[in-house]
Amino acid sequence: MKSTADYYGILLAAGHSQRFGADKLMHPLASGLSMTPMACISAAALQRVLPKTIAVMRPDQHSLIKQLAAQGIQTITLAQTHGGMGLSIAAGIAAANDAQGWIIALADMPFIQPATIAQVLAALKNGSPIAAPVYQGMRGHPVGFSASFGAALRALQDNATGAQDILHRHAADIELIDCNDQGVLTDIDTPEDLLTNPFIHE
Repeated sequence: MKSTADYYGILLAAGHSQRFGADKLMHPLASGLSMTPMACISAAALQRVLPKTIAVMRPDQHSLIKQLAAQGIQTITLAQTHGGMGLSIAAGIAAANDAQGWIIALADMPFIQPATIAQVLAALKNGSPIAAPVYQGMRGHPVGFSASFGAALRALQDNATGAQDILHRHAADIELIDCNDQGVLTDIDTPEDLLTNPFIHE
């Protein structure tokens, strides 16, 4: 069986936060006794399960790049920043081209539990082509892909919807993992999402 080091975490962190009105990935959230940027919390959960984690960034995210690097996260920057999620996925997969598989996570979903990510990894290591968590009947994130999908993921350069087309075409190949983790469905798109978020207690 391959070791965990043969699998990579890919954190998509190049979004422009247009609906948030500011750089949401730098928005501080409570983490233990301190306040930590949202993206750093997302990265830490992924890195806890997948020590080899790569964050895909915009070149203008100087502060966040420094903070993720301080956590031991490898960062890569996109030469083109308006290509949609597919461009970020393709870049992340290309940077870990020799991996046994990848777990792709979104930086604006900071409430996913490491145990859930570990379940996705276990499914890949047990031979599932694709694996994803399910909470109360709804498929969420992160999504794991085996190496057999490398070429398809690298070909997503111009796909604004990311890997959704792959997931639709290969729906029968997805191992759906029931979990008790609402974080797999909880992303932060607007400031209002913070006000109504069940994980945040003012």
